[in-house]
Amino acid sequence: MARVHYYVLHHEHGWRIRLGDQYHGPYLSKASATEAAVDAAHSSGKEGYDAQVLIQGLNGQWQTEWTYGHDPYPPKG
Repeated sequence: MARVHYYVLHHEHGWRIRLGDQYHGPYLSKASATEAAVDAAHSSGKEGYDAQVLIQGLNGQWQTEWTYGHDPYPPKG
């Protein structure tokens, strides 16, 4: 099964989602970008992909936020 990564990153004056070479957004907040990324990853998971959402921290490191099949959908919180 192919793995699909949705990257949530700060970009200029907002937040964007990167999937491969494509960017989606901008979103006004990290929370709204993350919610959109999780929704998209969930749809990819239902289509048979191993989907994850990763968020870039202030230190530049990527942290896994949500993984299809491992984390609840919709996310709690």
